[in-house]
Amino acid sequence: MNGPVDKPAPGTLPLRGDLAHIALAQSYLAAHYVIPQPRAVGAAPATLKLNMRDDAEDGTTLPAGQEIELLDCAGDWAWITCGPEGPSGYVRLGQLAPVIDA
Repeated sequence: MNGPVDKPAPGTLPLRGDLAHIALAQSYLAAHYVIPQPRAVGAAPATLKLNMRDDAEDGTTLPAGQEIELLDCAGDWAWITCGPEGPSGYVRLGQLAPVIDA
């Protein structure tokens, strides 16, 4: 990387100061990179939040059953994305479909 890089708007790329999607490693500097875990939105649509709070600004709404990538969990919150190009945001873990063991 050469020189400063513009910071993307919240809710766009899966990039935080402490963590980023592994696919962004060549373009953005983060303390850690994560290999996402495939998951899906549960039975109801899920609106991404820009922070881990119920009253946080809304981002994109994902339809029920949408395949997503889980990047991080903290308490009852999951940081998810639709892929390296985003969008990204937070949802309650209960809004994701259960993991089915194969």
